[in-house]
Amino acid sequence: MHPASSTPGRVLLVTHYYAPERGAPQRRWDALVPRLADAGIDVSVLAPPPHYPHGALLDDSPELRPGSVSRGRHGERVVRVRYREHTHRLLSRTVDQAVAAASSVVLGLRHFRGRAHRPDVVVGTVPGIPSMFAAWILARLLRARFVVEMRDAWPDLIAPSGIFHSARSTRSRVRAAATTVVHRVVSRVQTRADAVVTTTDTFAQVLRERGIERVAVVRNGTAFTPLDREPVPAAERRARPFRALYAGTIGRAQGLDAVVRAAAQVAAAGQPIEVRLVGVGADVPKLQALVNVLDAPVTIEPPVPFDQVRDLYAWADTLVVSLRDWLPLQWTVPSKLYEVMASGVHVTACVAGEAADIVSEVGAGVVVVPGDADALAKAWRELAASPEPVVGDPAAVQWVAEHADDDSLADRYARLLHRLSTPATKVRA
Repeated sequence: MHPASSTPGRVLLVTHYYAPERGAPQRRWDALVPRLADAGIDVSVLAPPPHYPHGALLDDSPELRPGSVSRGRHGERVVRVRYREHTHRLLSRTVDQAVAAASSVVLGLRHFRGRAHRPDVVVGTVPGIPSMFAAWILARLLRARFVVEMRDAWPDLIAPSGIFHSARSTRSRVRAAATTVVHRVVSRVQTRADAVVTTTDTFAQVLRERGIERVAVVRNGTAFTPLDREPVPAAERRARPFRALYAGTIGRAQGLDAVVRAAAQVAAAGQPIEVRLVGVGADVPKLQALVNVLDAPVTIEPPVPFDQVRDLYAWADTLVVSLRDWLPLQWTVPSKLYEVMASGVHVTACVAGEAADIVSEVGAGVVVVPGDADALAKAWRELAASPEPVVGDPAAVQWVAEHADDDSLADRYARLLHRLSTPATKVRA
């Protein structure tokens, strides 16, 4: 990657998710930080100690405790802020994010007010939403440019999820009203940002239609490479159960109950099938209960270390990417999709919107309407009975190389940050 400018800049990242945790936000910045450094940008980070995804501290090392200042593995300065242990419940996680955001403001002023470390640009990532507010406050107080990175369509996702409408109680109505207020406030902060970064063209267009002019698209990337394996001959595949794998977050937004129901239907039709759901999330207990009720050929397993993911993918005939059919999810593309496409394995995409368009256009696999267990079961029966090997199109691998390459994505981000950190550019009030 070539530096976008000879002018160095200091960037302060405010995030709730950071290495050594593993996940999509963590992976994004783990790839961006060294490349931004190569482009002459000095990156500092405000983040809580590693406690994702379970909400409890993962590592009690002194350099990871709240208040500590250390160097990340790419040389970035990392200030660890306070956090609160949490459960999978939304309110519990939101309180944790609010605690971390408040601590980020306090420690951000303490460590970055001086001239030696004062940032030119403050970047706040969403989720969590409180990180965006903390970044905005710090940018104003430190007289820096402000960038908000909308990784997902929050808070638009809260309403379709039904999280606050499951009971007709005063508390639910208060939460629903609070959601409306948050939506308005988030939109207002976005309009005040010097740039809003999204990971998809669709969401960028949604924001532009809301009157937000300074929107840039920097997709998620992946370093995943194609698996070194030969296609499984049809005769060999039919001599054993058909294999489908989902690996990732098992939460409300994924809608994996349709996967369980489809597996049960396929088995009931006489087609042997094995489905593995590998991951953690709020829906694990509910899905396990559904598996038990339907006697579905599905196993729910804990996550595997990253160095074992390739072996996991190699086991499967098809890899599942799943999101519910909520309108805001049609504006997003799960970062997992790029990794799955890059593997070269056939994709079962239970998605809509931009993600579905990508899979269809490049021939990565089959697209099924989210939540349609009947259609999913039909697709799997056809794949299992196919006289041809079940493989993805090589064009899918090429698409990822062209559109989700870490070097080109970081170069785009660096150019944006360099423009914002140019001293001649006036800071918005």
